[in-house]
Amino acid sequence: MDSPSSADELELAAGLGRVYSLMRALSQPRDLSMTTVSTLATLERSGPRRVTELAAFEGVTQPAMTQLVSRLEREGMAERRALPGDRRGVAVHLTEAGRAELARRRAAQAKRLAELLAGLPAADRAAIAAALPALNRLTGAALGAAIPETPTGGEHA
Repeated sequence: MDSPSSADELELAAGLGRVYSLMRALSQPRDLSMTTVSTLATLERSGPRRVTELAAFEGVTQPAMTQLVSRLEREGMAERRALPGDRRGVAVHLTEAGRAELARRRAAQAKRLAELLAGLPAADRAAIAAALPALNRLTGAALGAAIPETPTGGEHA
């Protein structure tokens, strides 16, 4: 495979940045922070995690993640459970309410995206659809895990 030029890499980065901005703009309502939604999606995608792991993955401090997890617990979207064989360790688990919140947000986002896609020519829609497998592989490589090819994968906030 040929190596892309610096200009190509910059163009790709800028284009993917615009897609990220689009998806953020489509993420409504904004009653939860992007970090909160991303944390819920991480728990859904990766399963239970320690607070320290979540903080590192989301790029926030451990005290900030502790506060976020406490808020998610109060809202019923996550819960802490003891780790088997570790008296002091706990893992954060996504609850059914947390899954339902993610599903609700994804459905609303998909509806808004479908409205925008409907205004594009069929060739543009086909080109976007054809790029999805490569984007899934790129995301998986960046996150260190395989991302499902189906829309059931985690929300990328």
